[in-house]
Amino acid sequence: MTGRVAAVNIGVVTEAEWAGDASGRSGIDKRPVDGPVALLTEGVAGDFIGERAVHGGPEKAVYAYAEEDAAWWATEIGRSIRPGGFGENLTTYAVDVTGAVVGEQWAVGTAVLQVTVPRTPCTTFAGFWGVPDLIRRFTVRATPGAYLRVLREGEVGAGDPVEVVDRPAHGVTIGEVFRAITLEPELLPRLLDVTDLPEKLRDKVRRRLAARG
Repeated sequence: MTGRVAAVNIGVVTEAEWAGDASGRSGIDKRPVDGPVALLTEGVAGDFIGERAVHGGPEKAVYAYAEEDAAWWATEIGRSIRPGGFGENLTTYAVDVTGAVVGEQWAVGTAVLQVTVPRTPCTTFAGFWGVPDLIRRFTVRATPGAYLRVLREGEVGAGDPVEVVDRPAHGVTIGEVFRAITLEPELLPRLLDVTDLPEKLRDKVRRRLAARG
Protein backbone atom coordinates (compact mmCIF):
# COMPACT_ATOMS: atom_id res chain seq x y z
CA MET A 1 0.00 0.00 0.00
CA THR A 2 1.25 3.45 -0.87
CA GLY A 3 1.62 5.72 2.11
CA ARG A 4 0.26 9.20 2.27
CA VAL A 5 0.58 12.56 3.99
CA ALA A 6 -1.89 12.72 6.87
CA ALA A 7 -1.14 16.39 7.60
CA VAL A 8 1.20 19.21 6.67
CA ASN A 9 2.23 21.26 9.70
CA ILE A 10 3.74 24.73 10.06
CA GLY A 11 5.52 26.04 13.15
CA VAL A 12 4.28 29.04 15.08
CA VAL A 13 6.43 31.20 17.33
CA THR A 14 6.43 29.96 20.91
CA GLU A 15 8.14 31.93 23.68
CA ALA A 16 9.04 29.82 26.70
CA GLU A 17 11.78 29.22 29.23
CA TRP A 18 12.40 25.78 27.73
CA ALA A 19 12.89 27.14 24.21
CA GLY A 20 16.42 26.38 23.03
CA ASP A 21 16.86 29.53 21.00
CA ALA A 22 18.96 32.23 22.71
CA SER A 23 15.99 34.55 22.28
CA GLY A 24 13.71 32.13 24.09
CA ARG A 25 11.67 31.34 20.99
CA SER A 26 10.96 27.98 19.38
CA GLY A 27 9.12 26.70 16.32
CA ILE A 28 8.50 23.20 17.70
CA ASP A 29 4.77 23.88 18.00
CA LYS A 30 3.67 22.97 14.48
CA ARG A 31 0.03 22.97 13.48
CA PRO A 32 -1.88 21.48 10.55
CA VAL A 33 -2.72 23.79 7.67
CA ASP A 34 -5.28 23.59 4.90
CA GLY A 35 -4.24 23.39 1.29
CA PRO A 36 -0.87 22.73 -0.34
CA VAL A 37 2.37 24.10 1.13
CA ALA A 38 5.60 24.79 -0.75
CA LEU A 39 8.60 22.64 0.20
CA LEU A 40 11.73 24.61 -0.60
CA THR A 41 15.43 23.77 -0.53
CA GLU A 42 15.94 25.65 2.72
CA GLY A 43 12.73 24.49 4.38
CA VAL A 44 8.96 24.64 4.43
CA ALA A 45 7.36 27.90 3.32
CA GLY A 46 5.93 29.78 6.30
CA ASP A 47 7.53 27.51 8.90
CA PHE A 48 9.12 29.25 11.88
CA ILE A 49 12.45 27.76 13.01
CA GLY A 50 14.02 29.04 16.21
CA GLU A 51 17.33 27.18 16.33
CA ARG A 52 18.69 27.29 12.82
CA ALA A 53 22.00 25.83 13.98
CA VAL A 54 20.30 22.47 14.49
CA HIS A 55 17.07 22.65 12.43
CA GLY A 56 16.29 23.69 8.89
CA GLY A 57 18.71 24.20 6.02
CA PRO A 58 19.21 21.91 3.02
CA GLU A 59 19.92 18.70 4.96
CA LYS A 60 17.04 19.19 7.43
CA ALA A 61 14.58 21.06 5.27
CA VAL A 62 11.56 18.89 6.14
CA TYR A 63 10.87 16.70 9.17
CA ALA A 64 8.54 13.69 8.88
CA TYR A 65 7.01 11.62 11.66
CA ALA A 66 4.71 8.62 11.37
CA GLU A 67 1.13 8.85 12.61
CA GLU A 68 1.43 5.25 13.84
CA ASP A 69 4.42 6.11 16.05
CA ALA A 70 2.57 9.15 17.40
CA ALA A 71 -0.34 6.85 18.33
CA TRP A 72 2.05 4.66 20.33
CA TRP A 73 3.24 7.70 22.26
CA ALA A 74 -0.33 8.86 22.91
CA THR A 75 -1.00 5.53 24.62
CA GLU A 76 2.35 5.62 26.42
CA ILE A 77 1.81 9.03 28.03
CA GLY A 78 -1.96 8.86 28.26
CA ARG A 79 -2.95 11.88 26.21
CA SER A 80 -3.84 12.73 22.66
CA ILE A 81 -1.15 14.03 20.31
CA ARG A 82 -2.32 16.09 17.37
CA PRO A 83 -0.49 16.23 14.03
CA GLY A 84 2.60 18.40 14.43
CA GLY A 85 2.97 17.40 18.07
CA PHE A 86 6.46 16.06 17.45
CA GLY A 87 7.48 19.25 15.67
CA GLU A 88 7.06 17.47 12.35
CA ASN A 89 6.23 19.17 9.06
CA LEU A 90 4.80 16.01 7.52
CA THR A 91 2.68 13.62 9.52
CA THR A 92 2.67 10.42 7.47
CA TYR A 93 0.40 7.40 7.35
CA ALA A 94 1.46 3.90 6.20
CA VAL A 95 5.05 5.10 5.65
CA ASP A 96 7.85 3.20 7.43
CA VAL A 97 9.79 6.30 8.45
CA THR A 98 12.08 4.48 10.90
CA GLY A 99 12.77 1.82 8.26
CA ALA A 100 13.47 4.36 5.52
CA VAL A 101 16.90 3.86 3.97
CA VAL A 102 19.21 6.86 4.21
CA GLY A 103 19.31 8.45 0.77
CA GLU A 104 16.03 7.01 -0.48
CA GLN A 105 13.84 9.40 -2.42
CA TRP A 106 10.16 10.10 -1.94
CA ALA A 107 7.83 11.61 -4.51
CA VAL A 108 5.29 13.63 -2.51
CA GLY A 109 2.89 16.01 -4.23
CA THR A 110 4.96 17.82 -6.84
CA ALA A 111 8.13 17.63 -4.72
CA VAL A 112 10.89 15.02 -4.53
CA LEU A 113 12.45 14.52 -1.11
CA GLN A 114 15.49 12.57 0.07
CA VAL A 115 15.88 10.94 3.48
CA THR A 116 18.95 12.31 5.30
CA VAL A 117 19.21 11.85 9.09
CA PRO A 118 17.12 10.94 12.14
CA ARG A 119 15.91 13.52 14.59
CA THR A 120 17.73 13.54 17.95
CA PRO A 121 15.67 14.62 20.98
CA CYS A 122 16.51 17.81 22.86
CA THR A 123 15.51 19.70 25.98
CA THR A 124 13.21 21.91 23.91
CA PHE A 125 11.24 18.81 22.91
CA ALA A 126 10.97 17.66 26.53
CA GLY A 127 9.93 21.15 27.65
CA PHE A 128 7.27 21.44 24.98
CA TRP A 129 5.69 18.16 26.07
CA GLY A 130 6.23 18.79 29.77
CA VAL A 131 7.74 15.31 30.20
CA PRO A 132 11.08 15.65 32.04
CA ASP A 133 12.44 12.22 31.08
CA LEU A 134 11.26 12.37 27.49
CA ILE A 135 14.77 12.43 25.99
CA ARG A 136 15.61 9.10 27.62
CA ARG A 137 12.27 7.54 26.70
CA PHE A 138 12.40 8.84 23.13
CA THR A 139 15.91 7.45 22.73
CA VAL A 140 14.98 4.01 24.05
CA ARG A 141 11.88 3.85 21.83
CA ALA A 142 14.08 4.64 18.79
CA THR A 143 11.36 5.81 16.40
CA PRO A 144 12.93 9.22 15.77
CA GLY A 145 11.33 10.36 12.53
CA ALA A 146 13.40 11.50 9.56
CA TYR A 147 14.71 14.75 8.19
CA LEU A 148 14.54 15.15 4.43
CA ARG A 149 16.37 17.11 1.79
CA VAL A 150 14.31 18.75 -0.97
CA LEU A 151 15.68 17.52 -4.30
CA ARG A 152 12.89 19.09 -6.32
CA GLU A 153 10.89 21.95 -4.87
CA GLY A 154 7.14 21.57 -5.06
CA GLU A 155 3.85 21.71 -3.19
CA VAL A 156 2.52 19.10 -0.79
CA GLY A 157 -0.87 18.81 0.87
CA ALA A 158 -2.70 16.46 3.21
CA GLY A 159 -3.80 13.31 1.38
CA ASP A 160 -0.95 13.33 -1.13
CA PRO A 161 0.61 9.89 -1.75
CA VAL A 162 4.17 9.19 -0.56
CA GLU A 163 5.94 7.02 -3.12
CA VAL A 164 9.49 5.68 -2.73
CA VAL A 165 11.05 6.23 -6.16
CA ASP A 166 14.66 5.32 -5.38
CA ARG A 167 16.33 3.33 -2.59
CA PRO A 168 20.11 2.91 -2.14
CA ALA A 169 21.48 -0.61 -1.93
CA HIS A 170 23.46 -0.09 1.31
CA GLY A 171 20.30 -0.69 3.36
CA VAL A 172 21.24 1.47 6.34
CA THR A 173 18.01 2.83 7.81
CA ILE A 174 17.07 5.90 9.81
CA GLY A 175 16.45 3.67 12.81
CA GLU A 176 19.88 2.09 12.50
CA VAL A 177 21.61 5.47 12.30
CA PHE A 178 19.71 6.66 15.37
CA ARG A 179 20.62 3.59 17.40
CA ALA A 180 24.27 3.82 16.29
CA ILE A 181 24.66 7.40 17.53
CA THR A 182 22.73 6.87 20.77
CA LEU A 183 22.66 3.45 22.42
CA GLU A 184 24.40 0.99 20.08
CA PRO A 185 27.87 2.32 19.16
CA GLU A 186 28.80 -1.09 17.77
CA LEU A 187 26.74 -0.07 14.73
CA LEU A 188 28.87 3.02 14.00
CA PRO A 189 31.17 1.35 11.43
CA ARG A 190 28.10 0.69 9.26
CA LEU A 191 27.68 4.43 8.78
CA LEU A 192 31.13 5.19 7.36
CA ASP A 193 30.34 4.15 3.80
CA VAL A 194 26.89 5.74 3.64
CA THR A 195 27.76 8.65 1.39
CA ASP A 196 24.18 9.94 1.55
CA LEU A 197 24.72 10.89 5.20
CA PRO A 198 25.78 14.51 5.74
CA GLU A 199 29.56 14.81 5.91
CA LYS A 200 29.31 16.50 9.31
CA LEU A 201 27.72 13.38 10.79
CA ARG A 202 30.21 11.06 9.12
CA ASP A 203 33.04 13.12 10.61
CA LYS A 204 31.45 12.74 14.03
CA VAL A 205 31.29 8.98 13.51
CA ARG A 206 34.97 8.87 12.54
CA ARG A 207 35.95 10.80 15.67
CA ARG A 208 33.94 8.54 17.93
CA LEU A 209 35.43 5.42 16.39
CA ALA A 210 38.93 6.85 16.69
CA ALA A 211 38.31 7.66 20.37
CA ARG A 212 37.19 4.08 20.96
CA GLY A 213 40.43 2.83 19.36
